[in-house]
Amino acid sequence: MTFTAMTEATTEAKTEQTTYDGALPEVPCPRELAPHDARELTRVFFARLRSLEEGTREYQYVRNTLIEMNISLVHFAARPFRDRAGGPEHEDVIQVGTIGLIKAIDRYDPARNTQFTTLALPYITGEIKRHFRDTSWAVRVPRRLQELRLVLAKATEQLTTLLDRAPTQAELAEHLDLSEDEVRQGLVAAQGYTTQSLYAPQDGETASEPRGSSSQPSYTLADTIGGEDPALESVEDRHALAPLLAELDERSTRILELRFGQEMTQAEIGAEIGLSQMHVSRLLNRTLADLREQLLRED
Repeated sequence: MTFTAMTEATTEAKTEQTTYDGALPEVPCPRELAPHDARELTRVFFARLRSLEEGTREYQYVRNTLIEMNISLVHFAARPFRDRAGGPEHEDVIQVGTIGLIKAIDRYDPARNTQFTTLALPYITGEIKRHFRDTSWAVRVPRRLQELRLVLAKATEQLTTLLDRAPTQAELAEHLDLSEDEVRQGLVAAQGYTTQSLYAPQDGETASEPRGSSSQPSYTLADTIGGEDPALESVEDRHALAPLLAELDERSTRILELRFGQEMTQAEIGAEIGLSQMHVSRLLNRTLADLREQLLRED
């Protein structure tokens, strides 16, 4: 349906269709308008929008219709970002681009006599790029370092072609007129763009190749990470206990060695050092109580 035909049909069906102020026709399917008709109606609706009070029912109708009529601009601007690796889904990109379109509608001034698309496309594209910048990185880094990553990637490609090898940090710094520290920060930050699963195949193994099918042993990053060692919890206690054991008399030291070192019973210890089992029990309990008291006192 053309703009002229739609206007005539609206005029003839005043009793069936809603019109606002007798000037703006109802647009049943704004998204299905031809590009030329959408441009013509956009000018008419913008002229009306600026004369309305924000928040009124008519204002909302005009604003929402403008969004629907120009949603094709969002799809056009989002096309280069479709299925970009590591990026959000295309539907999410459309939603973000629509936010840019709404901002453009709210800021457009018809009195400046410029095409709406001239303002809308930069707003839409900028909103999409901002969304990619904020969501594509696996680790959030400052915007300055995000932009430096792109500059370093381009410079690395140029210098690799020129030098026939990968450039050093010093060469990158000289090429970009940056300090080596800035280059180092950018290279470190670039590692936060993507992450790798702990279970990603390593050593030439591929995801389509079952583990263990190659001639060389395969492993994942998780295989290289050590587990928790329960013995580490006792290291500090042993370190604190060593000087206290050194201060014990020879008999107490001998009893502890036989009991905990050789795992002998109290009766066997008594037979070994010539004491009764009861005496050994009293000496052992007294020694352990003294050691425990000194350890707690030092803590």
